[in-house]
Amino acid sequence: MMSHLTAGYREWFRRATPFWALSRTPHLLLDIATPVSGAILIRGGFPSAGVMLLGLVTAFAGYTAVYALNDIVDFRTDTEKINARAHNDSKAYLDNAMIRHPMAAGVISISRGILWAGLWSLLALIGAYLLNPVCVWIFSGGVGLEIVYCRLWKVTPFRTFVNGIVKACGPLAAVFAVRSDPPVLFLVVLFFWVFFWEIGGQNIPADWADIEEDRRFQARTIPVKWGIDRAAIIAVLALMLSFLFNIVLFFASPLNLNAIFFLILVAVNFYFLLQPVNRLYRARNRQAAIALFNRASYYPLAVLSIVFLWLALSRFFI
Repeated sequence: MMSHLTAGYREWFRRATPFWALSRTPHLLLDIATPVSGAILIRGGFPSAGVMLLGLVTAFAGYTAVYALNDIVDFRTDTEKINARAHNDSKAYLDNAMIRHPMAAGVISISRGILWAGLWSLLALIGAYLLNPVCVWIFSGGVGLEIVYCRLWKVTPFRTFVNGIVKACGPLAAVFAVRSDPPVLFLVVLFFWVFFWEIGGQNIPADWADIEEDRRFQARTIPVKWGIDRAAIIAVLALMLSFLFNIVLFFASPLNLNAIFFLILVAVNFYFLLQPVNRLYRARNRQAAIALFNRASYYPLAVLSIVFLWLALSRFFI
């Protein structure tokens, strides 16, 4: 009986894998650390178990839907890249951990992809409404901006700023989920922390990794339009600003880290952001861009780990 159930679960997982790949699940699980951090930092501790559970489900649903939406909107472009064999298939790239763009690759149909994104969007909207109706507006705005971001691929390199706003929607919604009247200063600092991390640690290195195919398809990303020298400078400046806003964010939080934990926080920013972006600035090659993207992808989880560790130690020892 047990072996039959195990075989059934394995078969279900095998069939579901392309859908998890559509939503870049390994990456989105890392991204969810930002809304969790935002919720804990605004409160100075964990919200109630019910709110935390509902928030996690809602965040997972929202990120799953938005990542899938990216592939839906870019379906034609991704198909052209695959057919032209101009697709970035580097195994070192985090977003290639699963099948990349499974709809364009013909693994799942676009109708099923739309259904997948729609069902997760519905779940996200229900969860957002139960948490705080403001979260519904933030999620809806993020969905709309994600569509705009995808449509600007051949229009302007300034689309990276749109993507920065989209990534900041998650943690902003999480703050409103646990506090109905958060301080404006906290919201601003949180927004720019995530905004600049996304630009310097995710968007620019991801576009850098895809620079050859983007040139072939006449895309207007920052590395293509403004060149890798300027792209490297912008990435450095963005991550330095993200680091500064991260420090200010913890000062603005009632979490009250001590000096030792602030030093750990600085070390985390150095290891996951400043060190790899400095390497990119010096090397200015695709390998360094992929290394920055991968390292920076784990940055939100590293920051959240500091928060968890501080809460655990302060409760029992400090």
